[in-house]
Amino acid sequence: MLARALPVLLAGALSLAAQQATEATAPPETKPEPKTFEVETSTRIPLSMINSVSTKNAAPGDRVYLETVFPILVDGRIVIPPGSYVAGTITKVLRPGKIKGRGEFYLRFDSLTLPNGVTRDFRARVSGLDGRASEELDRNEGSIKSEGNKSGDTRTVLEGTVAGASAGALAGSIAGATGMGAGIGAAAGAAAGLATVLFTRGPDAVLAKGTTIEMVLDRNVDFSESELDFSNSPTKRNVGEGSGPLPSQKNQGAVRRWPL
Repeated sequence: MLARALPVLLAGALSLAAQQATEATAPPETKPEPKTFEVETSTRIPLSMINSVSTKNAAPGDRVYLETVFPILVDGRIVIPPGSYVAGTITKVLRPGKIKGRGEFYLRFDSLTLPNGVTRDFRARVSGLDGRASEELDRNEGSIKSEGNKSGDTRTVLEGTVAGASAGALAGSIAGATGMGAGIGAAAGAAAGLATVLFTRGPDAVLAKGTTIEMVLDRNVDFSESELDFSNSPTKRNVGEGSGPLPSQKNQGAVRRWPL
């Protein structure tokens, strides 16, 4: 019996040794690399203003808060959903001058926070403004400027001239010199209107709450697949709430400018 069992035992031992040798030489099992989603440089992201900014009271270092209003996709996956928060900083402010010059400020974007709390620091700049806004974007310098007010200045002088001429004509008619009185009154009214223009500031640059602006990324922003789980994210309020851009001063009719 023992002689018959020895070949079986020997074959089993050889098979076990061969299996152990194969396991020892097999490469270790490797886990697949987690997938990364890259939002590339020059991607444009539309935003809505949460707070308002005006050159009348803004100062360098003031924070600006916005939120995304349209999903950004990479490889068919939503990477930046609507309602993600963006924080920015005012880096420079110029008040409009009393004789010339327009209100102007510079806005830099600093960070992005997804609805699930995942945050990235980045750099981005303004690439577009709401079509309803009267402000102008200088893409070369990256500044936002108020509209010019030359037509308003001209209107102020003309209103003063007309008012002065009317008052002068009335006074001249009483004194028997209507034409002379009108001329003197017109000159006085024009001078008063010009003085008003010289001693008042032009319009400030304003981005009101609810204004839509567009930012463009200056560098890539990467997210891993595990960072894009939004199933437990808090419910967001409706975006785009607020008054939106202020109406253009050129379209408001006769606008009085008072010294500030």
